[in-house]
Amino acid sequence: MVYPKIPLAQSIIEICHAKGVQSIIISPGSRNAPLTIGFTSNPNFTCYSIADERCAAFFALGIAQQTKKPVAVVCTSGSALLNYYPALAEAFYSQIPFIVISADRPSDKIDIGDGQTIRQENVFINHSLFNANLTEDASEENDVSINEAINIAIAQRGPVHINVPFEEPLYETTNELSVNFKVTDLVIPQRFLDVDDIIVFSTLWNQSQKILILIGECSPNAIEQKWLEKLALIPSVVVMIETTSNLHDSSFINNIDTLITPFSPSEFLELQPRILITFGGMIVSKRVKTFLRKYKPRHHWHIDELRAYDTFGILTKHFPVAPNQFFKQFLPFVKGIKSDYKSSFQTIHNQRKIKHGEYLAQVPFCDLKAFEIILSSLPNDIQLQISNSSAIRYAQLFDIDKSIEVFCNRGTSGIDGSTSTAIGAGVVSKKPTVLITGDIGFLYDSNALWNNYIPKNFKIILINNGGGGIFRILPGHQETETFNTYFETSHCLTAEHLSKMYQLDYAIASDGTSLKKGLTKLYEQNERPMILEVFTPTRENDKLLLNYFKALV
Repeated sequence: MVYPKIPLAQSIIEICHAKGVQSIIISPGSRNAPLTIGFTSNPNFTCYSIADERCAAFFALGIAQQTKKPVAVVCTSGSALLNYYPALAEAFYSQIPFIVISADRPSDKIDIGDGQTIRQENVFINHSLFNANLTEDASEENDVSINEAINIAIAQRGPVHINVPFEEPLYETTNELSVNFKVTDLVIPQRFLDVDDIIVFSTLWNQSQKILILIGECSPNAIEQKWLEKLALIPSVVVMIETTSNLHDSSFINNIDTLITPFSPSEFLELQPRILITFGGMIVSKRVKTFLRKYKPRHHWHIDELRAYDTFGILTKHFPVAPNQFFKQFLPFVKGIKSDYKSSFQTIHNQRKIKHGEYLAQVPFCDLKAFEIILSSLPNDIQLQISNSSAIRYAQLFDIDKSIEVFCNRGTSGIDGSTSTAIGAGVVSKKPTVLITGDIGFLYDSNALWNNYIPKNFKIILINNGGGGIFRILPGHQETETFNTYFETSHCLTAEHLSKMYQLDYAIASDGTSLKKGLTKLYEQNERPMILEVFTPTRENDKLLLNYFKALV
C-alpha cells in the first residue's frame, strides 16, 4: 500500500479508518496532497473528488444524512476552507456527524504575506463541537485531539474541525507505515428517564385535557410504530406532524398551515394546549410557531438526547433521552382522560380537506396547482429531497405517500446546498431520488451538477416562477422596482443550457397537461439524470395562494 511520507498525515488516515470513517470527499488542491494520497490509496475508504468546496461539503452532508455515519471533507489551505461553513452550520443544527479536515501552512507562514494562507485555527468555533488544531509533527497529543474530534462528531452528532499544518515537500510517498498511532475508545452512554420525572410529569399529563405533540424532522423509521399507535388512541392528545417527520397515522394532522391559518382568535383560545411536547428537528411552519408563541401552553417539554431549543419561549422541561426511550418508559404511566380535544381538531381538519379539494379543483395553473400534480404523481418507495423556501412550504400543504422518505436541510433553512445534498444522498441511497426545488435555490447551487457521481435515476423537478416567489407571500410585499430587483431576484433564466452542459436530459412544462406528460417521461427515464422544468406565473402565484387560505374557512 502507498502511504504519504508525512507521519502526521498517516496518523490522521489510520485513525479515521479505525473510527469507522469511510466516505471521504476531497476538493483538489496542493497543500492537502498528503491526505489525498493517503485516503485515495487506501481501499478502506470511498473517495469522491468535487472541486467546489461548498458543493463538496453539502454533498458530504447528504451522504451523512443517509448513512448516519461521519463523513470527512478534505481541502487545501486558504479560502477553500471557508466554503465549508454553510454545510458545517447545517450539520450543527441538524445534528449530522461531519468532519472537516483542512490542510494548513505551518504556523510560521501565517500572516507574513504568503499565498493561499489565512488564519484557519478555530475558524468554525461558533458552530463546531470541537476544534483540533494540530502541531506539525506526529505526536501522542495530536492523536488524542484527532480521536477526540471524531468521537465527538459521532457521539454528539455534529461537525468538528481538524486543522493540519503541512510543510513541503507534500507529494512524497512510502510503502511503510511509520507511525504508532493511538486510538481511544468511543463511549456513548445509554440515557434513561429519571423515575421521579416519570411520576411528576405523568401526573401533569393525566390531569391535562389538551396535549399537543408537535413533531419536526425525523429519520424514516426513527420512532417505533407501537408508540405512534398508542398516541393515536388518546383523546386528549393531538399529534401534528411536519412533512419531514416521516411519521404517518390517519389521526395525525399533517397539513398544519392548512388547518390553523384560518383560525379565529376564539378558535385559537379554544385549541390552545395546556401541554406542548416536541421532538424531532426544526419546525417549518411559521404559522404554528406564531400560534404557540402567542397562545402559550402552560408547559413545554422537549425530548432530545442532546439539545433543547426554547422555540416558543416557554420551555419548562428537557428530557435528554431518545423519543423511543421516552415513550417506552413514560406511556405505561399514562391514563385515559375524557376530552374532546382530538375530536375537535379532527372535525376541523376534515372540513379543511373538503375545502382544500374544492379550491384545487378550480384554481388555474400556478405553483400551488403544480405541487398538487407533482406530489400526487410521485412513485412509491422513493427518496424525496425538497429544497428550502417556497418548495418545502408548498409541500406541507399536501399529503405524501407514506412509502416516500422525505428530507430537507432545515437546520439553517438555507437555499445554498439543497441540490448538492440531494445528490450526495442519492449516491448512497438504495432508493431512487427525486429533488423538488425552486429556481433561485437551483441556480444558486448549480455547481452541484459539476461532478461525476450523479446517479442515472436522479431526477430534478424545478419550479421556475421567475424569481424568489416566497417574498411575494410575506407581509410587506409591494409591487415596486426595488422589490422586484432586490427581494424577488427577478430573472428570465432557465436550466436548459445547464442541462446540456452537464449532460442531463431536459423537458419543460407550463400547464397541467404538459406537466403530467413531463412527469410520465421523467419517471420512465432512468438511463440519465433528468431535469423537468416547470414554469409558473410569477405575478399570480401569491394571489392564488392567499386566496387558497381564505377559501378554507
